[in-house]
Amino acid sequence: MCDGRAVCDGNAMEDYRALNRSSWDERAPAHAASPDYQVAQFAADPAFLSRVVRFDLPLLGGIAGLRGVHLQCHIGTDTISLARLGASMTGLDFSPAALAQARSLAERTGDDAHFVEADVYDAVGVLGSAAFDLVFTGIGALCWLPSIRRWAGVVADLLRPGGRLFIREGHPMLWALADGREDDLIVVDFPYFERAEPLAWDEGGTYVQTDVVFTHNTTHEWNHGLGEIVTALLDAGLELTGLAEHDSVPWEALPGQMEQIEGGEWRLADRPWRLAHSYTLQAVKRR
Repeated sequence: MCDGRAVCDGNAMEDYRALNRSSWDERAPAHAASPDYQVAQFAADPAFLSRVVRFDLPLLGGIAGLRGVHLQCHIGTDTISLARLGASMTGLDFSPAALAQARSLAERTGDDAHFVEADVYDAVGVLGSAAFDLVFTGIGALCWLPSIRRWAGVVADLLRPGGRLFIREGHPMLWALADGREDDLIVVDFPYFERAEPLAWDEGGTYVQTDVVFTHNTTHEWNHGLGEIVTALLDAGLELTGLAEHDSVPWEALPGQMEQIEGGEWRLADRPWRLAHSYTLQAVKRR
């Protein structure tokens, strides 16, 4: 069942990539200008790291000397953060507007990060196979992809034998919940499992503080169950080495029902232990 903001679009004849790219192209400059992405702090402090990567550090461990790729890197703040931890980083994204912001920031900071424009499914053809020690994917990336198995194949092809995938994502249970409810009930309203048809959203805002009014507001998204993600990676030749579920996410995913906690994270204000908000998954390509 879908509410008034999302439509279960069984036809989905429009190219989802063109729709989604238009949305991201329009929002990228607003994101870079918003205090939420802390771009000014990156330029002012060579040791500054994004909130996302600071959260990741205990599980991420040392990455100095690794060659890494950040898939769906957006404006590059997490990519540059990983470079500041000693990795030689490539950021890949399909939005030229987002990459313009990423390249501008990297030029200002001088960090070892460069950026490539391509769809994530085309990453191997653009970047080469078995080219990376680390594939990193951050929060809010997988929901833009219609096939998790195809994504897992890309990850496997990008990694050298023994190379590692690190991903922290919004939990598929969280993506399945209705938001903005006045009764504060936690209601499962959207697909948990991957479906062929996307959810077609029509929303004018964005997830950061901004006064910008947007015109490209239609997006297509998909959910992927945790079992589907793990199985796709195993079938692609990776070995699972870690799976941790967290009771927070780095944005107010359920407006009016969450409280902000240390590190810029958000969690349910009422009994947050009821819900897995996000997860960190690690896997290694079999030798």
